[in-house]
Amino acid sequence: MDLNSDLAESFGRWELTDDAALLRIVTSANVACGYHAGDATVIRRACEQAAERGVSVGAQVSYRDLAGFGRRFIDVPPAELTDDVIYQIGALAGFARVVGTELRYVKPHGALYNAIVHHAEQAAAVVAAVRAYDPGLAVLGLPGSEWLDRAERAGLRVFREAFADRAYTPEGTLVPRREPGAVLHDPRVIAERCVRLAQGEPIEAVDGSEIKVQADSICVHGDSPDAVAIAEAVRERLVAEGVVLAPFAGSR
Repeated sequence: MDLNSDLAESFGRWELTDDAALLRIVTSANVACGYHAGDATVIRRACEQAAERGVSVGAQVSYRDLAGFGRRFIDVPPAELTDDVIYQIGALAGFARVVGTELRYVKPHGALYNAIVHHAEQAAAVVAAVRAYDPGLAVLGLPGSEWLDRAERAGLRVFREAFADRAYTPEGTLVPRREPGAVLHDPRVIAERCVRLAQGEPIEAVDGSEIKVQADSICVHGDSPDAVAIAEAVRERLVAEGVVLAPFAGSR
């Protein structure tokens, strides 16, 4: 099983997330590309630290939405969205290269991530961007999403993601952040749920029903107040249960 987290989300004097601490815990780093968060220095430092730790680097691409942290849907024309995603992938790949590592996967962020679960045109636009830049890149997303379905049909390497600290609907999608109970906070509860995910067992949806979420990687959100404590609890619990942790994308 892979553990991933969102990193490089600080901007200038505004600091968010302890990247160095999380990079001692996770196996894959979803690095912001400057559209929802992250400036050049923050992004380069995250790539350097990931390279030092042997953590796989991925591009966390987003709508152009610094003010909204990429959490607002934007009705971008597909051709423009493709160009925006190529721009972000290229920027991150450049930083990865100069610090001695390489970009290995692409994961959309925030509102874009949620939109392309069902939005066919935008999903196709993101797939087109990855294929145009490097069809050897892996992609990460929600199981059953339009994004992963189209990516797989386009010949990309597809990996499925579950969320350690987010509530699920009975349909297997994420409960919107604006709704009560959308984000989980208890490290012990979260860690136990991650063990169930890693072992292919059902987890509880927000309505109390049980659902199965197939996953190659588990995400611990880096911007949560207790992100480091949660990530540590998840890693320790998984290792204690004999789960082998390794980057889902591997080396190319």
